[in-house]
Amino acid sequence: MNMQMKEISGKVREAGVVGAGGAGFPTHVKLSAQAEIVIVNGAECEPLLKTDQQLAARYPDLLVKGLTLAMASTGAQKGIIALKAKYKEAIAALEPYIRNTEGIEIAIMPDIYPAGDEVMTIWLTTGRRVPPGGIPINIGVVVNNVQTLINVAKAEAGIPVTTRTLTVTGAVKKPITVTVPIGTPLREVLDLAGGEEADLAYINGGPMMGKLISDLSDTVTKTTGGLIGLPRDHMLIQRKESSVEGILRIAKTVCEQCSFCTDLCPRHMIGHELSPHRLIRAVNYKNLADLSLLATALTCSECGVCEAYACPVGISPLRVNVALKAELRSQGIKYQGELGKADPMAQHRLIPSSRLMDRLRLRSFYKEAPMTGEVYEGKEVRIKLQQHIGAPAAAVVKEGDVVEAGQRIGEIPSGALGANIHASISGTVTQVTPQAITIRKGGAAR
Repeated sequence: MNMQMKEISGKVREAGVVGAGGAGFPTHVKLSAQAEIVIVNGAECEPLLKTDQQLAARYPDLLVKGLTLAMASTGAQKGIIALKAKYKEAIAALEPYIRNTEGIEIAIMPDIYPAGDEVMTIWLTTGRRVPPGGIPINIGVVVNNVQTLINVAKAEAGIPVTTRTLTVTGAVKKPITVTVPIGTPLREVLDLAGGEEADLAYINGGPMMGKLISDLSDTVTKTTGGLIGLPRDHMLIQRKESSVEGILRIAKTVCEQCSFCTDLCPRHMIGHELSPHRLIRAVNYKNLADLSLLATALTCSECGVCEAYACPVGISPLRVNVALKAELRSQGIKYQGELGKADPMAQHRLIPSSRLMDRLRLRSFYKEAPMTGEVYEGKEVRIKLQQHIGAPAAAVVKEGDVVEAGQRIGEIPSGALGANIHASISGTVTQVTPQAITIRKGGAAR
């Protein structure tokens, strides 16, 4: 590792930067690899969410700075900013910054789902295909989303990750994109959009891949993708509340093996062995199941195309795959297959985002969610010690300590994969548990 790479990845490590658009993989690890291409994933494939496109429009200088740092750290000679054509403000804001920047270009992707899944983003912008069970660096590519690279630029200036920008939308009173301290209760974030509605249920993340929120006292993390309110009787809420047992009963009764779920599976399109209809058949009729077939479930990206768009009879191959993945991983089983031929019809089977919104009955909730300029700050935050893939951070403060915003309060355990955690507001530490650190604004604890 050269000196420049060590310096950049070291600052990113210190700042606690993790992937802001996915499961939170520690970014300093990505930037320690050797790559040929760094891609900025600005597609924001989930319907309704608007965070990345607005951040790119507002902070084009920081985004390009973060990209150039990532290229320098990985040795990449090419940088690609992947956006959709409809993100006109972001494109216009970025063009002056890349016009005279060697090696960086904007790639316009079709407005389809799931453009934004990193494997699909790579394929659509470079033609390269990530092998099943593999990761982008296997083909010389590193992918980060917009907010992650803005955080990389800040890290280079010594500014740690203490805030999260997210879209609050759906059937809320006032759709809005806000920046809040990490650890802010979701209920307070919802208040910024007009407050909680009695007849709504809420999703953390996007409507396709997001999770139902059971408790609005839960708090914002570095990976909180969005907050979406929908009527409790909405099809997406009903689907997310369905049990795996119920889904399996339905599958055994009505699955007609039409293979639409496989035809439209983004992983299958680019040559992965994953075939959702075969997995449903294998689960329904266990005598047809072999381990190599079941293990293909491990390559599922959980994009939700199979359950939300493809299946004509309401089965959820996604939920079956999730259950299979959990069981296989508990047994230490890994997928061993190889990349096959891409579907020659792939380009014609990509799902237009507008059509997906209509299928999901989200059109009436597709509204502007303008970004506020100020950072909201409440009276108390509860900052989780695990907001990333890997080991939880180890607390380095105790109850009664007075901390400043930006101060490191949790460190990566020695020799572990993880991320540092920093105070998001100035105040007094009122509680430290193995799961989280609570900070109360001001100098006195409650």
